[in-house]
Amino acid sequence: MKISDIAKKANVSSMVVSRVMQGAPNVKSLERKKVEDVIKSMKLNASVSPAIKRKKGKVFGLIVPQFEDIFHSFYATKVIKGVVLAASRLKIDIIIHISERQKHEDWLTSSALSPEYIDAILFADINSDRQQLKKILARKVPCMVLNNSFEKEPINSIAINNEKAAIDIVEYLVKLGHKNIATIAGDLSTESGKKRLEGFKAAIKSNGLKLSTSYITVGHYLRSPAKKAMEYLLALKEPPTAIFCASDVMAMEAMDVARKKGLKIPDDISIAGFDDNPLCSYSPVALTTVWQPIAEMGRMGVELLNQIVSGKKKQPLKALLEAKLIERKSCTKL
Repeated sequence: MKISDIAKKANVSSMVVSRVMQGAPNVKSLERKKVEDVIKSMKLNASVSPAIKRKKGKVFGLIVPQFEDIFHSFYATKVIKGVVLAASRLKIDIIIHISERQKHEDWLTSSALSPEYIDAILFADINSDRQQLKKILARKVPCMVLNNSFEKEPINSIAINNEKAAIDIVEYLVKLGHKNIATIAGDLSTESGKKRLEGFKAAIKSNGLKLSTSYITVGHYLRSPAKKAMEYLLALKEPPTAIFCASDVMAMEAMDVARKKGLKIPDDISIAGFDDNPLCSYSPVALTTVWQPIAEMGRMGVELLNQIVSGKKKQPLKALLEAKLIERKSCTKL
């Protein structure tokens, strides 16, 4: 059967059929389905993608959720660095797909990410992609989720111990004599955001301090919401003497707001962040923060997935990596 015959039966152009046969990603899902249905109904021995025949080595997909300013995202770039370094050493090809969180698009329709072509899938993080994760698991495609822990579910995962790291920061501020401690939390739709907030609350309670709801704000890991949160905290009748920000980007924004209000850091207010982002080096006051092994997490994800695909490890594999408090100049004794 000719391509033109398939195109006629599927009611699409020959170009669309050709693209589907070549495994090109720029084909509408409805048109792709029409072509594949015709091929299936005619019981044709046609390859959906010649690229499958050419595949010799392993191919892993890396799914990165859409971050604000994705190509300047500290977290995303560190994960990709760790993944690429490990993949290069193991001679594994990596296909990177950036998923748009708001559109909830079905990226599994992309031929480049089809189970016939991909050996395994690595999630850099997961929130709105949970439905995609379920589909991957149903198809028995080996996958690994980073920056998340699945304690009760048989899902491969590597996470940072965010809760303990947040506890360590609050404990540090308490030792400096602070009692009025506030937080600017991250995106609470992510596990890291929720765990850091849980750690903050747990440490406040365990130290016998009052957990005031007015001291809990949300910055979503973004500059503008963090700025509004800081302005709100400083306008309180009894403003905090110390603030734990769930990311360095938000901490930098909080410091900027404080300086514009005429406050000196750390003399008038102590501020701590999370990430150990290199951007902190541009701050007038060196930021106390938390270092987390993000690149290491990406490296481990590739290595463990490779062992699963090679049959050397049984699923599920889980790991919890520890973060480390970095003391600098932005916090001081009350």
